[in-house]
Amino acid sequence: MELLHGGNIYDENLNREEAAPLLDFSANINPLGMPDSVRCAVCASLDLAHNYPDPLCRKLRTALSEEYALPAEFFLCGNGGADLIYRLAYALRPEKALLTAPTFAEYEEALKQTDTELCFYEMQKDFVVREDILARMDESVDVMFLCNPNNPTGLLVDQELLPRILEKARQCGILLALDECFLDFTGQPERSLVPYVVQSPGLLILKSFTKMYAMPGLRLGYCICSDQALLSRMAVAGQCWGVSIPASEAGIAALKEKEYTQRVIGLVREERAFLKTELEKLGFEVWDGQADYLFFRAPGVYDLYERLLPQRILIRRCANYRGLDGTYYRVAVKSHEENMRLLGALAGCSEK
Repeated sequence: MELLHGGNIYDENLNREEAAPLLDFSANINPLGMPDSVRCAVCASLDLAHNYPDPLCRKLRTALSEEYALPAEFFLCGNGGADLIYRLAYALRPEKALLTAPTFAEYEEALKQTDTELCFYEMQKDFVVREDILARMDESVDVMFLCNPNNPTGLLVDQELLPRILEKARQCGILLALDECFLDFTGQPERSLVPYVVQSPGLLILKSFTKMYAMPGLRLGYCICSDQALLSRMAVAGQCWGVSIPASEAGIAALKEKEYTQRVIGLVREERAFLKTELEKLGFEVWDGQADYLFFRAPGVYDLYERLLPQRILIRRCANYRGLDGTYYRVAVKSHEENMRLLGALAGCSEK
């Protein structure tokens, strides 16, 4: 089975007992790690694990309702953001979907399972979503997925264009599924379309606890939408107990971590700028991403991943993204010490 994503630390060839620990830049996880309060909440929740989880996630949805000042009925929680993407595909079973390219692979993978016709807005080499995407939106499209900031590029959709995309979707009867899972890292909450949810039943926003709170192993995501009929169909499109008790308790604790979140945003902003500058000094073409990762190209170098493996460093190969070749890569923004180790390894590779 071919794996689509980063974070593959379990490969037996990488996980030898005698080897040094892996430094994983292939998965974009908050460099500060899981907050202590979240860790404690998970541990305390084990005393409740003899019960089934609440299939309606009422306690977590109440906490989300308070966080966003929206009705609890507007929220659906799932086993990570990917779970909700598949639930949406199964609930809608759309005839035709519009996707950008390159972007997160799970949109396409989920829609393939419902035999949906896929059409693609293929971005130019700067990977910017332009106004001409509006011309690709018409009444034949049932759903459109848009990732902001985009994965793998980290680029944001123009702040003035995004509401126009939403309005065109409304006019054409297209459900806009907007993935904001990495938006928190930008420190630009004004770019979120959450304020549009109440007046826009054709807008569904995807969010995740995974990256910001360093809890990918717990699997917790949620979506926000005012179309409660759609959320009900999504709820029954997967297993009943999609969110475990530890994951739910972790999410409730995470929502209280305001100071922690600001520290993360500041660290990522500082280290991202540093890492971008240093990667460019090494001769790489780096895009000005705003998330907790950087997308870059190593012209003529198709084996950068393999070159770094002997130093126990993993990066994300991007050749399996639609429209990209083997010279494109992505790295997480980590601590300064870890970023320095990556840069030293890359410098050594470039000397070969």
